[in-house]
Amino acid sequence: MLLAPRQARGEAEKHSKREDMSETRYTDQHEWVRLEGDEATVGITRFAAEQLGDVVYVELPAKGKTVAAGAEAAVVESVKAASEVYAPLSGDVTAANDALAAAPSKVNEDPEGEGWFFRLKLADTAAFAGLMDAAAYAAFVKGL
Repeated sequence: MLLAPRQARGEAEKHSKREDMSETRYTDQHEWVRLEGDEATVGITRFAAEQLGDVVYVELPAKGKTVAAGAEAAVVESVKAASEVYAPLSGDVTAANDALAAAPSKVNEDPEGEGWFFRLKLADTAAFAGLMDAAAYAAFVKGL
């Protein structure tokens, strides 16, 4: 997801502590990935949601779709812009957050919680370690 620079302090640290039994990592395109076993939940970061403004529509991948890391997996539209959401890792979609069809505002209200986009059964869980941790993402955002 390509976004204009803006300061966002401590956002990644706040959300990385949300889940006790999982770990959250981030991409330079402002997607987050929360790993639980070999399944990953994916969404956009609070920084991305703030840059987009009010989200009015989300197009999600179908269950069973295979996505490649770096490839377009979803689309999010706001009053300001439409942006692609890229798959941070390769795998098969196991679920999509159907609640976003009726309430896309969940992306703005809780982007790293109830506003998740889809879940993946990962092709390679080791690739998760290559994504940014909360501290690295916070530093990345601060540098924008």
